[in-house]
Amino acid sequence: MNYILFDGPYRGNLLPFTYTRPVADIRVGILTIRQKWESFLEYTTTTVTEDYLSDKFPMVEMEENIMINASFLPNSEVIEVIKNLSDNQAVFKGEDVIAFFTKEGDEVTDFSSFEAIEFEGDILKIENTWDIFSKNGEAIEEDFNLITNGRKSEPIPATVKTLNPENIFIEKGAKLNFVTLNASSGPIYIGREAEIMEGSVVRGPLALCHNATLKLATKIYGPTTVGPHSKVGGEVNNSVIFGFTNKGHDGFLGNSVLGEWCNIGADSNNSNLKNNYAEVRLWNYQTGGFAKTGLQFCGLMMGDHSKCGINTMFNTGTVVGVSSNIFGSGFPRNFVPSFSWGGSKGFVTYKTNKAFEVAEVVMARRNEEFTDKDKAILEHVFEETKQYRRE
Repeated sequence: MNYILFDGPYRGNLLPFTYTRPVADIRVGILTIRQKWESFLEYTTTTVTEDYLSDKFPMVEMEENIMINASFLPNSEVIEVIKNLSDNQAVFKGEDVIAFFTKEGDEVTDFSSFEAIEFEGDILKIENTWDIFSKNGEAIEEDFNLITNGRKSEPIPATVKTLNPENIFIEKGAKLNFVTLNASSGPIYIGREAEIMEGSVVRGPLALCHNATLKLATKIYGPTTVGPHSKVGGEVNNSVIFGFTNKGHDGFLGNSVLGEWCNIGADSNNSNLKNNYAEVRLWNYQTGGFAKTGLQFCGLMMGDHSKCGINTMFNTGTVVGVSSNIFGSGFPRNFVPSFSWGGSKGFVTYKTNKAFEVAEVVMARRNEEFTDKDKAILEHVFEETKQYRRE
């Protein structure tokens, strides 16, 4: 059986992160959503996504396929139902389709003729940007159990102080000495070749992915994810950092999500609580306005390739698009469009030729190539987001 992940109805709610990736490639917990599905299915998936993303994230269709809504995070119970799907059957959770059976060439837009199977179990769903951090604790727990099942952790070094060491898993090649790990409130996963430098204090849940680094005297409050090849310092609380992103210096990041290839300047901070303790609103690309989150704590949402200079201050509930550059004193506004250059005194358009020069240099430092496919995606995002900028 062939398995294909599709974006589903919530892609627009997950912008700016889905400007540059399918929903399936969002990281929440230890793994991306795609990695979770592939681990459970023991099968390499492909993707149905936006046309402009499909060169980088193609779909492979076979004679018989099961389409899976990538907004849902898998568990063993739903996997059993999905693997038993046959022709003209679909699995639902309320009004949302989780998965359905289809044959090559079929274009399914109407499920009225399908046999509907209601999934009665619990299942996590990512339908808004803030779900990425607010549901991260549950996702870390599930991924931790999946990854460590039947395996033995590397030994905890003698210089490391721990609480609940049985809830700590260290992969081969990880380095940590003279740090404190408190796993009493959730698991701590330390990926291969990751490093926690001296003086760091961690309260789980934490996912420190492969080749990621916590710098000297970092303070981590879980649930927090530090994605592959990312570097983090200062104080971080309940945040998700996708990968290849640097927040390497002092400063606070809380209840936030950072995409890939971002850089947070030294002593930069975000607010995650309004002075009047009111519900936080976030920019919604679908409605073109600020939407209620139902949250009292909500910080910064920053798309791929965006950066800020030293001492940048972000207000509660700030959304920064793709490939923006923010600097200067004062608070920038709560919505910074993609390809913006400036700060609290105003923005101009960050031209693609300049943005691409930076991306090439930044990615080359990590031995990654800024490809023609990457350029084409960012060029599309530049055009699609013109409406939000003052050109």
